[in-house]
Amino acid sequence: MNDPATTPDTPATPPDVITITRSGVDKFLIALGAVVTIVLIVAGGLLMWGSTFTSDYVSDELSAQGITFPPAEALAEEGRDDLAEFGGELVDTGKEAEAYASYIAGHIEHIGGGLSYAELGAPQSEANAAVQDAIASGASADEIAELQAAADEITGTRDTVLKGEILRGTLLNVYAWSTIGQIAGIAAWVAFAAAVVCLILVIAGLVHMRRQPSA
Repeated sequence: MNDPATTPDTPATPPDVITITRSGVDKFLIALGAVVTIVLIVAGGLLMWGSTFTSDYVSDELSAQGITFPPAEALAEEGRDDLAEFGGELVDTGKEAEAYASYIAGHIEHIGGGLSYAELGAPQSEANAAVQDAIASGASADEIAELQAAADEITGTRDTVLKGEILRGTLLNVYAWSTIGQIAGIAAWVAFAAAVVCLILVIAGLVHMRRQPSA
């Protein structure tokens, strides 16, 4: 047997060496920048399309409804000086839709006495129950007619409030989509600006790579 002390050491296997050239790094970064530029341009184009589509759709749909603000003088008489700038205008933008929703809200509050459609349900039920109780107890025709008139008035008020709340909710929904479209437009310009910056960096990288040695 060989003496371990006298056995020559086995030379270690040299590790694999990965050679990275300056040219290779530049090519990788330039390719990455080109891909990012293309992605940003495509994203910006899609965002701009979404913004334009939303704006046109909102304008067309609102214009078709033919909703118009009262004259500025009438708005002032109602105490809605905050809406005077929209006096007499056709509602065809998201901002105007929000403003008209506010105008409707003021009318709803006045008509319902500050109560919503849901909150008017209890008074309506009580009024109808009073009519039925009067009929069951043999009340006079005049008393029944008076109670019925009160019940009909509450029912009419509740129906009017419901229609106003539906229209108001629809206008606010249009305003929300209009706002999303505006945000998409802003995001599109940001994407285009970022694409321009990336393109400049790619061009600068190409120029730099041509001037530098590959090692």
